[in-house]
Amino acid sequence: MKQRSGTKLLILLFAAFALILASCASSDSDGGGSGSEPSDGGGSESAATCQGTPGETQEAAELGGEGEAPDGAGKKVGLVFDIGGKDDKSFNESAFNGLEAAKESMGIETKSLEPNADGSNREDLLRELADDGYGLVIGVGFNFFDPLTAVAGDYPDTDFAIVDSVVEADNVASITFAEEQGSYLVGAIAAQSTQTDTVGFVGGVETSLIKKFQAGFEAGVAEVNKDAKVEVKYLTPDGDFSGFNDSAKGQTVASGLYDAGADVIFHAAGGSGAGVFKAATEADRLAIGVDSDQYFQVDEAEQKCMLSSMLKRVDVGVYDTIAAYAGDKFESGVQVFDLANGGIDYSQAGGQVKDSAQIDDLKQQIIDGDIEVPTEP
Repeated sequence: MKQRSGTKLLILLFAAFALILASCASSDSDGGGSGSEPSDGGGSESAATCQGTPGETQEAAELGGEGEAPDGAGKKVGLVFDIGGKDDKSFNESAFNGLEAAKESMGIETKSLEPNADGSNREDLLRELADDGYGLVIGVGFNFFDPLTAVAGDYPDTDFAIVDSVVEADNVASITFAEEQGSYLVGAIAAQSTQTDTVGFVGGVETSLIKKFQAGFEAGVAEVNKDAKVEVKYLTPDGDFSGFNDSAKGQTVASGLYDAGADVIFHAAGGSGAGVFKAATEADRLAIGVDSDQYFQVDEAEQKCMLSSMLKRVDVGVYDTIAAYAGDKFESGVQVFDLANGGIDYSQAGGQVKDSAQIDDLKQQIIDGDIEVPTEP
């Protein structure tokens, strides 16, 4: 009897051990199958994943508003890009689109130039255009503040414009944007979608301008989901502008945020954003673009992960400034482009915005002045 009892005990122990092994195997399978499904990193049971519709067709951007474009025949407009060039799929490309639209609709002559790798010849390129008789010369980006200030003073009969900075001179138009407003809206969009209650912000360079994006994003997240936290990472410190053109670093930093539990990341990192989109696709998590509607600038696999884009319509700012010049209505001074005049907006391409009615309501409240979006984190 004792031998039979011992045998039964061993059988029961082996059975229990087998059940434990089966349970562990089942748990591993639920968590990631072959191991390709990433962990949510935050210990939650679920995370927002890529569910967007790929292959949508982009509608032509509206520029110029109502009425006919002015006749710019015989007038010349030159533009100098910042680091990253016109194919950065972001800020510079949007400026180029505005220039090209003006060329087509107004009949102006245009020329665009790209700086060297470190941007040290920005001033030389501005002078080149002014010397060649371009009546309006545009510098794209706040890095043109010093070069354009110097050049504008030497060419008082030439009109100039600068994007994202303010140069106080009688012949300079300063094209600025309420970036915090659009960032607030995509922050609200991120808060609607997150399931881990953790979202990320990747800034290219830690400047006061990019902190406007961060401030608006954080405020928008808090408006919709007060339990959500925003993890912030900058690629480079102020003064090191390589952070706007380092896709590899953008991917590494974004991957780290996704691994740590973020399921949505908003980038304001220029060309480095391409790396954020790659990281999102690999992690099966969501990303938010910036400046242009970046859903239309990535492949279909990445389109599935594009939750939205904060539209900073640099094309609108450039086009409208050229239109004023072509119509002999050029004005110096600060010109602000925001939600109210169409210079700022958000994208719904891919169909993943959870509640656009709520976002549009927030948008109107900002326009009406009922919501004041912060400009500092």
